[in-house]
Amino acid sequence: MTKGAVALVLHAHLPYVRSAEPGSLEEDWFFQALVESYLPLLETLEQAANDPVCQAKLTISLSPTLLTLFSASDLKQRFPIWLDQRLNLLPKADPSLRNAADQLAYTFQRHLASWIACAGDLIGRFATLQCQGVVDLLTCGATHGYLPLLRQPPEAVRGQLRTSVREHQRLIGERPLGIWLPECAYYEGLDHWIRDAGLRYAVLDAHGLLYGQPRPRYGVYAPICSRKGVAFFGRDSKATLPVWSARDGYPGDPNYREFHRDLGWDLPIEQLAPLGLNESRPLSLKLHRVTNYSAPLDKKQPYNPVIAAERVKQHALEYLKGRCQQLDQLETIMDVAPLLVAPFDAELFGHWWFEGPAFLGELLCQSHKEGVSFTRLCDVLNSSEQLQLCDPCPSSWGQGGYHNYWLNDSNSWVIPQWEKAAAAMVLRCSRGVARETDLALLKQAARELLLAQSSDWSFILRSGTTTKLAKKRIERHLGRFWRLMDAMDGNDILPGGWLKQVQNDDNIFPLIQPLDWNQLPTQSD
Repeated sequence: MTKGAVALVLHAHLPYVRSAEPGSLEEDWFFQALVESYLPLLETLEQAANDPVCQAKLTISLSPTLLTLFSASDLKQRFPIWLDQRLNLLPKADPSLRNAADQLAYTFQRHLASWIACAGDLIGRFATLQCQGVVDLLTCGATHGYLPLLRQPPEAVRGQLRTSVREHQRLIGERPLGIWLPECAYYEGLDHWIRDAGLRYAVLDAHGLLYGQPRPRYGVYAPICSRKGVAFFGRDSKATLPVWSARDGYPGDPNYREFHRDLGWDLPIEQLAPLGLNESRPLSLKLHRVTNYSAPLDKKQPYNPVIAAERVKQHALEYLKGRCQQLDQLETIMDVAPLLVAPFDAELFGHWWFEGPAFLGELLCQSHKEGVSFTRLCDVLNSSEQLQLCDPCPSSWGQGGYHNYWLNDSNSWVIPQWEKAAAAMVLRCSRGVARETDLALLKQAARELLLAQSSDWSFILRSGTTTKLAKKRIERHLGRFWRLMDAMDGNDILPGGWLKQVQNDDNIFPLIQPLDWNQLPTQSD
């Protein structure tokens, strides 16, 4: 067995969509991710943990907004209904798709049984896996705010990070030590605020380490430590590309399930009416295979689960052989054990790539045959004697490698609004409030500010999908923020029931602390 190791890192996140009406597109995002990614990932990890042959070691970040969705009682109640509706639609598929439909129905029923057995307590299942030493749970920004664009005023970054740590500890029961920086985005001085929040390590894209000062001796194959005492791990492209690329990697295999072809597009609108839909849209009912990556959707062939399962085993073995060869080569030129960090969006496994969770399971259980060790980021730091002192370079893992995907003609208009609102928040929190009722307003204003800062809406504006929804979300949260601020200043009288409705809609971060936005003694990063 090689001396080096592979660290798989999954980032699980969804924006806060709890306030959506039943049957909404936003609610669909959460339920689809539940049945396609989060439940299959838990099933895979729990099975691996109970198999003495498997190396069940993984690092997973759970964003605070996702944890809040996991804990929402109304969503827990509606998820089985949502799943039953889809089970009732599967028999309506074309007879040529019967094998795929039966397999999907079995999968849905298995995950529904798992959901009922744990009473929807996915947080408890993740926490148990951490106690067992299977996963290392990281936090994220409170609402996945893109931190380099929130740095003015710096208290906004502090609010994002401190709130995230507090919420993670409240829901998981243990304080996090690591963080997945939203979009792996870093700027000079961010390590100060990471450490201020009690966090000790994070993941960056490769150039975040490679262009650091001084240049790291081992490149991305060993963690570094900044002068503020925060460790950073760098993404290895060779370990990620085969899994990440839909065109050139494993997910594009002709035998795997096609993502874009969905029964929700194929069925006549009359058959979708029982779901309360008056338009066609994806329903997480995908029954075709990739066939050919560039083939039109109407040319996609029926999915064959048996053939796909065999390809999963073959691809897992191929991936392990590649990592073994890579580690063997690195060991000949390094005087420390090399580390391959492979970070991914968790939703790639199951949602975007249906066979992804099974692939992970095969990796964990076949690794001993190929002599590959898996590890968690916390284990790497616990076993490292000394890290090279090196300050990371500004970077992200977004398109272009820096900040342009979140700062361009489509979404730059929101940045001055973030800054204006954050500055007002800092001023108000530093002044304090005189009445107990104003404290409730101030806490809700902090929630609205955080929700408006979510990078998801900027991403959607840039990508061009559901842009009306994204713009509406930003404007709604900022509008509520300013109305709450005006009410504290005596410039607005809130209608009866308005605050209660807002608190019900945006029911997040119950332990929020306005002191996190208190003005700093100096305005330096």
